[in-house]
Amino acid sequence: MPRFDITGQLGSLRRYARSLTRNSADAEDLVQDALVRAYERRSTFRSSGNLRAWLLSIVHNAFIDGIRSRKSEAARIEQAEYLADANMDAPQEHSIRLAQVREAFFKLPEEQRSALHLVAIEGLTYSRAAEVSGVPLGTLMSRIGRARAALREMEDTAPARAKSHLRIVGDQS
Repeated sequence: MPRFDITGQLGSLRRYARSLTRNSADAEDLVQDALVRAYERRSTFRSSGNLRAWLLSIVHNAFIDGIRSRKSEAARIEQAEYLADANMDAPQEHSIRLAQVREAFFKLPEEQRSALHLVAIEGLTYSRAAEVSGVPLGTLMSRIGRARAALREMEDTAPARAKSHLRIVGDQS
């Protein structure tokens, strides 16, 4: 059996898990659960297959399984949003803008957030991302389209919000 080396995939797995869970601690737990599953099922991995996509699929499926089995998901999302809001008091305009984009991304429905993350952040092709998500290509493309439209809508309303958070400091002469 070929060597089963996932060390080089940990960054992608952690980023994807963070995108799904919206919480660093939950993301680490999800990656750990997924790695246990991957190790237990390593014999099902085809040596000619894409290890990264296979592992991302396991992370995705572990996340979906967790949603189905836990009723407390809503409480964790509320807590994550509370923590994100507490971190938005940044003095620099670009920090505020980045926080707004991050907040808008995390407010996307899980399906849209997941699809956009796989394509825009992980750099997977649409077909590979659809495979990882376990959905048809058209469904993935539709989710990405809706996610991008929601982020564009946020972009259109952002200047008014950003200006209300900023104030001029210094000499007014």
